Amino acid sequence: MQVGDLLVILEAMKMEHEVRAAVAGRLGEVFFAAGELVESGALLTRIEPLRATAAQSASATAPVQMPPPASGSLRADLQRTLDRHAPTQDASRAEAVARRHALGLRTARENITDLCDEDSFMEYGALAVAAQRSRRSEEDLVRNTPADGMVTGIGSINGALFGPEACRAVVMAYDATVLAGTQGMRNHQKTDRMLGIALQNKLPLVLFAEGGGGRPGDTDMPIVAGLHVGTFASFARLNGRVPVVGIVAGRCFAGNAALLGCCDVIIATRGSNIGMGGPAMVEGGGLGVFKPEQIGPAGVQHGNGVIDVLVDDEARAVAAAQHYLSFFQGAIQSFTAPEALALREVVPENRLRVYDTRAAIDGIADAGSVLALRTGFGQGIHTALARIEGRPVGILANNPLHLGGAIDADAADKAARFMQLCNAHGLPLVSLVDTPGFMVGPQTEAQAQVRHVSRMFIAAAHLRVPFFSVVLRKGYGLGAMAMTAGSFHAPAFNVAWPTGEFGAMGLEGAVKLGYRKELEAQPEGPQREALYETLVAQQYDKGSALNMATTLEIDAVIDPAQTRDWLVRGLQSAQTRPANGELAIDTW
Repeated sequence: MQVGDLLVILEAMKMEHEVRAAVAGRLGEVFFAAGELVESGALLTRIEPLRATAAQSASATAPVQMPPPASGSLRADLQRTLDRHAPTQDASRAEAVARRHALGLRTARENITDLCDEDSFMEYGALAVAAQRSRRSEEDLVRNTPADGMVTGIGSINGALFGPEACRAVVMAYDATVLAGTQGMRNHQKTDRMLGIALQNKLPLVLFAEGGGGRPGDTDMPIVAGLHVGTFASFARLNGRVPVVGIVAGRCFAGNAALLGCCDVIIATRGSNIGMGGPAMVEGGGLGVFKPEQIGPAGVQHGNGVIDVLVDDEARAVAAAQHYLSFFQGAIQSFTAPEALALREVVPENRLRVYDTRAAIDGIADAGSVLALRTGFGQGIHTALARIEGRPVGILANNPLHLGGAIDADAADKAARFMQLCNAHGLPLVSLVDTPGFMVGPQTEAQAQVRHVSRMFIAAAHLRVPFFSVVLRKGYGLGAMAMTAGSFHAPAFNVAWPTGEFGAMGLEGAVKLGYRKELEAQPEGPQREALYETLVAQQYDKGSALNMATTLEIDAVIDPAQTRDWLVRGLQSAQTRPANGELAIDTW
């Protein structure tokens, strides 16, 4: 008998305990028979030791080791587990993967692999199958409904930049190769489980939302309509608490679209279609017969503001999601500053000449850091996430190329929601102002302008994050006040470039209204025009940035090349207040 050989097995509390030889030798008398009761401390048998070498003596005092398993073999239970997981992987689903690739699209697992850091994704619920056992065989379900069409788990995103602990995120991907990415009862259960984990642990969430909504074929559950499921309410509870990203390629309809609409940001490919009802639902409602491509195409959904970031393909969608999440994961130490002197040339010397304020954004932000949001909608205001010396910020900028920078209903909605987004997730705001005010007129008022533009004041009044304003040129009326958090003295600082000009309304309009009698007293023609130009020049001088600074209505007039330095110091000194209560982000 050798060290480690099995001597006897004792059973206690229905568990078996092995007793093994601690020394090599000959087995002597056994004092108990099988099945007999053995008291604690009882002598079971004796071993007559053999003459031991020095090495054997030393090994006798060491802990008894279990014999190693036979090389090249796996336990039966482990083998069954590995075999059962195989059908869930793309490698075992060659035909489904090939059909997916033929459409120019990736599988759910390929997208997750690209999104998450290498080997960081832990999948939850991989062994689920569709709740259709009453109508399909187990083999069929395992082969054709892997993970019940929904891949869920937790992975690390951008771990190389911020460390894996700071970058954990819940990831959920509807699998369009399984029952068209429909929402089955099992994948609803999986979704609810992951949403609870995200809420409890304050983890960001990324949703790949391709699919056709509810699935009528799940027969194992004794339900009628299934309207009691908690998925949509649970998903909505994440709003304002953690960043929530939605990604779409292909077709996204009904329930999938409802979840997508709850996301903070929607990233979609140009070939996507998004709608609250697909062709079958539209036809069933008596609304006509349409192809999927005719319902909510990406061009329409980008222009109307549903899509925040429009990209060419899934690879770029994943890259955009990584970029977006990075702003809520912290500051970075490495950055490249833009050429500061270039800001001096952004605003034309001719005060009536339009220009692109995106040049100002690029001149302030770290090179390569800008992520523009909702570029197809609300053209009067640009909104973007960016970094300034590695610190993440949100940037608002009027767009003189659209309505001269006047703020219409769409632009106001876009700006107000952007402020809510940054406020909820703790990003300071930078506002670049060049606006003649709110858009006015009968046609404008017919679009509920009063309610829409006032959203900017309400959003600003609830800010807990630092707000900085830089007036690039025009700062007129209520529109300028809305761009400066409701008042010129509301921001942590409100400065102007030398090109800044100010007034309760546009200078030309102020002269025409305020000096009507004087102008009408002059004969039409050169005389009246000369008086008009003189009065405008006087008003311009009175409302110049330098004169505004003398009355302390703004904090300073700065060299445009110093803008970034001002913002860096402002970010260093201003504080973000704790959130008092829940901070909601409007879906619109």
